[in-house]
Amino acid sequence: MVPSPAPALRAVGEFFALCRDVAVASVTKRFQVGEFVDQAWFLARVSLLPTVLVAVPMTVLVSFVLNILLREIGAADLSGAGAALGSVTQVGPVVTVLIVAGAGATAICADLGSRTVREEIDAMEVLGIDVTSRLAVPRVAASAVVAVLLNGLVCMIGILGGFLFSVILQNVNPGAFADGLTLLTGFRELVISAVKAFSFGIIAGLVACYRGLGVRGGPKGVGNAVNETVVYSFMALFVVNTVITAVGVQLTAR
Repeated sequence: MVPSPAPALRAVGEFFALCRDVAVASVTKRFQVGEFVDQAWFLARVSLLPTVLVAVPMTVLVSFVLNILLREIGAADLSGAGAALGSVTQVGPVVTVLIVAGAGATAICADLGSRTVREEIDAMEVLGIDVTSRLAVPRVAASAVVAVLLNGLVCMIGILGGFLFSVILQNVNPGAFADGLTLLTGFRELVISAVKAFSFGIIAGLVACYRGLGVRGGPKGVGNAVNETVVYSFMALFVVNTVITAVGVQLTAR
């Protein structure tokens, strides 16, 4: 017997309904500045260390492989251009995907899910409090802002780490490295990278809020919702990364 697609379609509809409610509430309701600051600081605390731990080895790997290739073709002086391009356009957004979905979104989902299980969300609705504007909007906004900041941090770590690794361990000329940074990477690439990170933050925040506010089944349901948040966020964010990358390549083609 073929299972009915109705539950999956209903879940998709409920998710897009939440997206609509968040978009409407963000422009029609009073923005919760205090909640936004608290959530931004919370997400920064849980995401900062994983970001550094993931960004450093990825940077070293990209620089190592790229410098070997450039040496083979006699273009070692272009290592700075490759490091900047890789860090800004790929390493930064990819690490942001991993951290925003794996650390930030799961933290939001666990927080909202535990509140849902304790019936705090139901109590807020009984009191006439708009849960979307009070809880979801500031969390989505905080996720987007923190994602942009994390992306900037990863790009900085990527360029600095690539410089140190290339100059110290692979004997690349430091002046040539610095001179090549802006050869392939400019303001447009930075803007596209920031747009990617901003989009990742919004999507991850929406997925986390949807699963957290829709938890069923007690504490076990919270755990399942957190796991599903990671999976759904990864799926959505990598698709968005591919689309924005394809569009960005066309826009920045020289």
